[in-house]
Amino acid sequence: MKLGLVGLGKMGGNMRQRIRDAGIDVVGYDRNAEISDSDSLADMVAQLGEGPRVVWLMLPVQFVKQTLDELKDLLGEGDIVVDGGNSKWINDKNNAAYLSDAGIGYLDVGVSGGVWGRQNGYALMVGGSDPDVATVMPVFEALKPEGDYGFVHAGGVGAGHFAKMVHNGIEYGMMQSLAEGWELLMAADEVTDVPAVFASWQEGSVVKSWLLDLCVLAMKDDPKLDKIRGFAEDSGEGRWTVEAGVDLAVPTPAITAALYARFSSRQEDPPAMKLVSAMRNQFGGHAVVEDKPAVVDESDVDESTAQSSDAS
Repeated sequence: MKLGLVGLGKMGGNMRQRIRDAGIDVVGYDRNAEISDSDSLADMVAQLGEGPRVVWLMLPVQFVKQTLDELKDLLGEGDIVVDGGNSKWINDKNNAAYLSDAGIGYLDVGVSGGVWGRQNGYALMVGGSDPDVATVMPVFEALKPEGDYGFVHAGGVGAGHFAKMVHNGIEYGMMQSLAEGWELLMAADEVTDVPAVFASWQEGSVVKSWLLDLCVLAMKDDPKLDKIRGFAEDSGEGRWTVEAGVDLAVPTPAITAALYARFSSRQEDPPAMKLVSAMRNQFGGHAVVEDKPAVVDESDVDESTAQSSDAS
């Protein structure tokens, strides 16, 4: 079979190579002509030949709808579109209905594996009909890790992206726990080798995980993570997980806290903490750190108590 793959970034490019390594012909399209196998979506579809044709999208969510609009005119009865990006699951049923008017099938696939997927395989969470899944199964087999795990047909349309959304929400909570534990260990005088502590957990520990392995890897070249700024974006799926929890009345306190921690990371001087500090000062007389020192007459204060104007 031949596969059309749209979007050849960090994930898509590696997926193209892994699929090719499995003996499947892949025609890739990307707006970056240097990495693209085709000049346009129309050229890519033409290279796929006779149907059933399968086109897999690895695109940011904001580009999915316009790409589906183009593909609807290029594909036909029996063809299948796979959305493998981090799309919001509530869009999947609308996308499937939109393409079904032209007899085009639709699968939503949550893909996990990051930049290591080409080597280790990708965890795939699939939503859609049994016949469409069966058609695309050779590609799923090429992408998934060897063995019994790493692939699930989670349910009908929308199930794949919903499962991936929850997967990423869990990831938020796990990452935040590891990060808080690392900070606590770094602050303790008793612990002299934090990287070694993390490394010791890689075997025999209940917190053994791939995320832990990645922490150890990150600390090998930068033991105190001095080269990294404490800033973390969120892809959107953490927010969607929290929203789904609210809609379904399912409490997600750990995931929600992890999401808000990422928001805090973007603030050099979190405004809310100003009021917390002010309240602590008011009720307990706790000292506050002034943002901008007051102007004082240096002749009225001892040099040892004067605040430096260079403080930031």
